[in-house]
Amino acid sequence: MLKKSYSECTKKMEKSLESLGRELAGIRTGKATTTILDGIKVDYYGNPTPLKQVASVSAPDPKLLVVQPWEKTVIPEIVKAIQKADLGLNPVTEANVIRIPIPPLNEERRKEMVRLVKKFGEDGKVSIRNIRRDIIEVLKKAQKDSEITEDEFHQGQKHIQEITDEHIIRVEEMIEDKEAEVMEV
Repeated sequence: MLKKSYSECTKKMEKSLESLGRELAGIRTGKATTTILDGIKVDYYGNPTPLKQVASVSAPDPKLLVVQPWEKTVIPEIVKAIQKADLGLNPVTEANVIRIPIPPLNEERRKEMVRLVKKFGEDGKVSIRNIRRDIIEVLKKAQKDSEITEDEFHQGQKHIQEITDEHIIRVEEMIEDKEAEVMEV
């Protein structure tokens, strides 16, 4: 019972970390990275479709992204979706490709991005703490139903807290790394 709870707890917390990683990857830094455009959905024949499913995205140099649609007809929709995403990017259409110059972030925009990074970090910590709470509730119910002893409950609770602490530290490390990346000039 306890090992199953530990395993479930770890698995759910790892998923929270993966989710946080995806959110952080979408935050713009001073360098061009294709993950900036991961959250963009394009209106493709009336369906919101991820950009990567209608075009290839590349970063030929640190200050430029290039989007090459599979179909030329979808170019205006891609441009509209990028502008609507409010990433501070200004796409330029050239023949069959869309070039997106990555402007350097000014100090104010960097601080805004750091605030967003911290918000995502707090959300990640809350998610991990909620997982801890849910698993401990399962242990309480198991103790109440006499599936585990009081000592096992306390031992389980302590171990779940250790797992939680490890994951909170990893969230903090991810946030520090992203903050440093955003503030890098």
